[in-house]
Amino acid sequence: MKLAQIRSLARQHGIKVGHMNKTQLVRAIQKQEGNFDCFATAVDNYCDQEDCIWREDCFTLARRSHDA
Repeated sequence: MKLAQIRSLARQHGIKVGHMNKTQLVRAIQKQEGNFDCFATAVDNYCDQEDCIWREDCFTLARRSHDA
């Protein structure tokens, strides 16, 4: 999902976007929805939340941060 879409979704959840990056925004949305704020923490592409809308981006960012 593109950052502009995430910012819009965050605003819909009453989150003040400010200077938050993608990871911070998604985690804030997850918390606001009552979910685990686990975005970009999937280790070895493992996550049991198969219906998560963030899943693809989560794996990509988790892989990048793990490789860094």
